[in-house]
Amino acid sequence: MKSQTPPPEVRRFADLAQASHQAARYIVATAQACAAAGRPFTLALAGGATPQTLYRLLAAPSFAEQLPKANTHLFWGDERCVPPQHPASNFGMSQALLLDPLGLPAAQIHRMPGETRPPAEAAHRYEQHLRQFFKAHARPARFPRFDLILLGLGVDGHTASLLPGSLALAEKEHWVVAVDGAGATPPLARLTLTLPVLNQADNVVFLVAGQAKARLVQAIIADHAAAARQYPAALVRPTGRLLYLVGEIT
Repeated sequence: MKSQTPPPEVRRFADLAQASHQAARYIVATAQACAAAGRPFTLALAGGATPQTLYRLLAAPSFAEQLPKANTHLFWGDERCVPPQHPASNFGMSQALLLDPLGLPAAQIHRMPGETRPPAEAAHRYEQHLRQFFKAHARPARFPRFDLILLGLGVDGHTASLLPGSLALAEKEHWVVAVDGAGATPPLARLTLTLPVLNQADNVVFLVAGQAKARLVQAIIADHAAAARQYPAALVRPTGRLLYLVGEIT
């Protein structure tokens, strides 16, 4: 019998600030549940502009004091192939807004090596790192099971660095791949987690801002089969919980 994935949930908010508050509460609650179970909390972060409000919230005392930092491990869903100090680096943005204020130990920060060349080697190294981490923390499986993966949504329907028409959408074996990023903004080579990894997560949260992207979410929910032929984000249907937090106004 084919396994059934839970239906997606959509929560709409007046603006990005309200959606980000809900995302922060959800992340902290998930982290606390992992701590209560005596295991690490594995969170894959998103890049781009949309999650910046969320990262500032998580770094603020009202949320940071509730986050069980000792068992929190941060990863990334995708990265531009640039050094971490580059303005386009997803890690660099996260470091300034979240990592430095939280003060997590370096051993709990698992960044993608965007500066490694060629990009395929960077993808291989990150995949090997993930394999070692998840094997060591008693969650061995064909694909890693993140506790929570945070994703954004592009106006073209991309998520992480899974772009429309990309060969990466057909990947069935690798956990991490390099993509050329020619159709992305900025047009840089990128590293990305693959769909099998995203779909193995216990929780996937899309943080979405703006009316155009809100309409895209509605299209994905209204006719998933049609959307899946056009939008990579529609191919994210995890075995765990799928939650869209939509701020109608940026």
